[in-house]
Amino acid sequence: MTFTKQIKPFGTWPSPITPELIGSSARFSDVQWAPGSDRLVWCQSLSGKSSLLTQSGLDAPYELSGDYNPSGGVGYGGGEFCAGKDGALFAEKDGRLYFAPYGHGSPVPLTPAFGRSASPKLSPTQDRVLFVHTYEDRDVLALVRLDGSSWPRVFASGADFYMQPAWSPNGRAAAWVEWDHPNMPWDGTRLMFALLDESGEACAEVHVLDGDASTPTFQPEFSPDGRYLAYLRNPGEWDQLVLFDLETGEKHVLLDGLSLLPPAWGQGARVLAWAPDGLSIYYLENRQAKVFLGKIDLPGGESQTVDVGAFTNLEQLSLSSSGALALIAQSPSLPARLLVVQNGQTRVAARSRADNLPPEDLPQAREVDWISSDGVRVFGTYYAPANRSFTAQGLPTMVVYIHGGPTSASRVGFDLDTAFFTSRGYAYLEVNYRGSTGFGRSYRDALRGNWGRLDLQDAVEGARAVVGMGLADPSRLIIKGGSAGGYTVLNALIHYPGFFKAGLCSYGVANLFTLDMDTHKFEAHYNASLVGSLPDAAQKYHAFSPIFHAHRIKDPLAVFQGAEDKVVPQSQSDSIVEVLKANRVPHIYRVYPGEGHGFRKAETIIDFYETIERFLLQHVIFSI
Repeated sequence: MTFTKQIKPFGTWPSPITPELIGSSARFSDVQWAPGSDRLVWCQSLSGKSSLLTQSGLDAPYELSGDYNPSGGVGYGGGEFCAGKDGALFAEKDGRLYFAPYGHGSPVPLTPAFGRSASPKLSPTQDRVLFVHTYEDRDVLALVRLDGSSWPRVFASGADFYMQPAWSPNGRAAAWVEWDHPNMPWDGTRLMFALLDESGEACAEVHVLDGDASTPTFQPEFSPDGRYLAYLRNPGEWDQLVLFDLETGEKHVLLDGLSLLPPAWGQGARVLAWAPDGLSIYYLENRQAKVFLGKIDLPGGESQTVDVGAFTNLEQLSLSSSGALALIAQSPSLPARLLVVQNGQTRVAARSRADNLPPEDLPQAREVDWISSDGVRVFGTYYAPANRSFTAQGLPTMVVYIHGGPTSASRVGFDLDTAFFTSRGYAYLEVNYRGSTGFGRSYRDALRGNWGRLDLQDAVEGARAVVGMGLADPSRLIIKGGSAGGYTVLNALIHYPGFFKAGLCSYGVANLFTLDMDTHKFEAHYNASLVGSLPDAAQKYHAFSPIFHAHRIKDPLAVFQGAEDKVVPQSQSDSIVEVLKANRVPHIYRVYPGEGHGFRKAETIIDFYETIERFLLQHVIFSI
């Protein structure tokens, strides 16, 4: 049967990707195997509520956390839980650690309610827990007994930050990653190794195995027999997978010249997993905007890509004692799901949403690149309008999306935000500007001292390049971003008036001076590397802060802000909106109670997209 699409202007297509559909989708943050079993444990969130679920074999899953809200509370979060043999440990929003048994019983608190916790790690004997704790801007690695018989004690201290604690198989040693200001974790960290005393609760010896102020390390993982410690490091342009022999002290570089380290914005990230026989290591590799699963065999060192089908974005590796691999997987046409891979077969353990959207309504990724005006190759991903029922004549309106961070990246995966626009007849360009992760260290570090300049240059030149490819209408461009991406949105409307028809700014940075004074501990020195140190760089702070030049904004702007944002406080958006009001610039401002840095509640998400749709119809699609 032949079906003829209706012709309707770009940006006006009726779409099945409704705000309600986006607000009702779940988000997976982690998945783990319980030791020595076929039990899966995972954390998912829906409308701001996180839940811990478990499934044994092929039985129906059930919830472990009840009314509690598992949430890693250190930095940007992550590291919500650890799957044990008899139950799961999780960090709650109130800062305490809880133990939730797999059988009968409710979660039991293990630690008092002060500070915030993350990344609990049960010892192999299931009697002690290492975890990251922060209180009054002091971070430590702490230890508590699972039976609750002792008060939590400091296990390691003195560094500004800690992450990724790991136990040796015999429980007599531990490893972790730590670092100090002014570094961010991708700048330089130390890989630490400790032998425990007879009590098993304190360090007898502590050694720095690798890393320094300019060499980041990531995710120490002991081999099943305890002889080796595998980890990642970045000694130069690209990353390495290293094997440390704990008996001889020798280091062996297993993989080199790849992009392996993700930016450690949160706790609990895992991109390595040992096979249970200790003869191979699985790893995740970034190739521009996609993530692939690899496997390296020992001792020969032969590596290969593991086929997991059409998935383009993979996260959170976990390997069971029987060799089953679990991970979070997605692609532009396949929503995030918990995938189990074993003996060449895959099954879906859980889905973030139903696979009921027709593929014709979902966008397909096209990798694009261009040469910047200063001679550097810059990367992006382009998505054409996609709707099974509609088409249009001419060139589409295009949304230019700028990711946050800025040390982050836009990955190719299932994204209802992208589909919201493309299914309505917008083209969508994700710009992985200089400063993005996954394209080499020099590409990422190019933004140091240049934030506000190179990100803006790459956004504008990327839009021009795609227009030059004949893929977008140059007279109807929109720029969109949140946090650091919102900062670029504001600067784009200031420095390139009229280039973009409108801007969409979510919790965007407006004042670098006050951001430097008000932001949280994790990013306390981030501006110093991105812009410069005060007071020497005061002139650059003024030149690159949108608030001091906001009077030049003339194009319509929609501003969205969480009322409880601790990273980019509401005062940043308030100050921009005051200028927009004074200058009578067409704008809309939404402040969402109970929301922080990023929106989680279904009602917020619904209003956000409904507001955007009306705003763009008025100021872009139907604008003269």
